[in-house]
Amino acid sequence: MLVRLSHDLGLFFYDVVVARFDLWAAFGVLAQFVFGARFLVQWVASEKAERSVIPVGFWILSIVGGLMTMVYGLARRDIVIILPQVFSIFIYVRNMMLIAKHKKKAQGQGVSGSEVEASAG
Repeated sequence: MLVRLSHDLGLFFYDVVVARFDLWAAFGVLAQFVFGARFLVQWVASEKAERSVIPVGFWILSIVGGLMTMVYGLARRDIVIILPQVFSIFIYVRNMMLIAKHKKKAQGQGVSGSEVEASAG
């Protein structure tokens, strides 16, 4: 039974990683790495600030990774990937709009750029 299971798992992973791996799969993997990198950016920024912050880079990577993942979903014609990305990208862009609005308002009040960056997180 264990021999059969290990054989079946081997066939499954061969099918996923080798047999079905193409340029779109490589693009999809890259998209997931870009999207996942946002958490590394957020973690480093939080460690530097010694509090939980969400830097602008987090939102930029969210938008880029989300768009890449959506393109992958469109190429694969996969509604399970496409639909959530459409809604998520809207949220990421809206956060960037709120950050820009906050920066503009702070600049009008004479607040320095570093203070705006600190409060945006």
